[in-house]
Parts: sequence; C-alpha cells; structure tokens
Amino acid sequence: MIELTLPDMTCGHCVKTVTGTVMKLDAQAQVQCDLPSHTVRIETTQPADAVRQALADEGYPAR
Repeated sequence: MIELTLPDMTCGHCVKTVTGTVMKLDAQAQVQCDLPSHTVRIETTQPADAVRQALADEGYPAR
C-alpha cells in the first residue's frame, strides 16, 4: 500500500488524471483518492518510486 499526499489534487478532473496515471502503470491497481485531505492510497505491484515519478510527470508531485 502506497499512501501519498498530492497538494495539487483539488477536483474531480485531478482524481481522474491521478487514477488514470496509476492505471497506466498497473491496470490491476486499486486507487482511492480523498479530495478533502489531498491523499491517495494505491495498492499496486509497481515500486513506490515509479508511481511517484509518474504522478510528478503528470503535474501531481507527492509531498
């Protein structure tokens, strides 16, 4: 389980982009976004660094 804070995730479009980015890395991933807290929980077989980098490349750097 990877839990990240994404301060720039602020709307439904952001959630869709974050989810889609993770799903490109791992189609079987489970992604749970919480907008009020700007957090995302991800269950994936991919390394955390790969997930962080993919999200940062899409404009959602993790804090």
